[in-house]
Amino acid sequence: MQIISVVLVDDHKIIADGLEHLINESGTVRVAGKAFSVAGCMELLYHNLPDVLLLDISLPDGNGIDLCAKVKEKYPQIKILMLTSYGELSTITRAMEVGADGYVLKNAILEELLEGIHTVARGQRFLCEEATDTIQRKEANLLELTRRETELLQLIIEGYTLPELADKMCLGYNTIRSYRNSLNIKLNAHNTAQLVQNARSLNLC
Repeated sequence: MQIISVVLVDDHKIIADGLEHLINESGTVRVAGKAFSVAGCMELLYHNLPDVLLLDISLPDGNGIDLCAKVKEKYPQIKILMLTSYGELSTITRAMEVGADGYVLKNAILEELLEGIHTVARGQRFLCEEATDTIQRKEANLLELTRRETELLQLIIEGYTLPELADKMCLGYNTIRSYRNSLNIKLNAHNTAQLVQNARSLNLC
């Protein structure tokens, strides 16, 4: 059996290292490289094209959905399997719309992840069990915001800056940035003006 080469992109090095160890132990899949940012991923792919790209959504210099579209445009032969903790319908749908070949949540068991890698490597679409359940259970256009995301969105609309938001919500700057990144992904926004406009068009504010 031919070994499937993968590149792993995750902003948490300890998670990436653990996944690398587990994947390499399978004997059928080998991690050919790791990156921890959008820039790092593009640099790695310039030198090393894998069969499958395992791609997280939350990255320090962008998000995995935009990166997925960029990689598909530049390297259409690479299969992309999203590997993330974002399980909302809107996020799954957007990832598949921009060209992802599969979607696996990080709480999936290793066997399901390996099945996903093999499936997309064969040119077939793969959704983990939980993602499949989410798609089947929810209406196509349903958008889910957490309580914190809803609170943050309202404060952004009121004009608070990120440092002010952190103080207002009694949360760390990095936590606020993570929530903001999640809002941008869910509302398909790339800046504050677009975020507010999309939120109003969806009657979220």
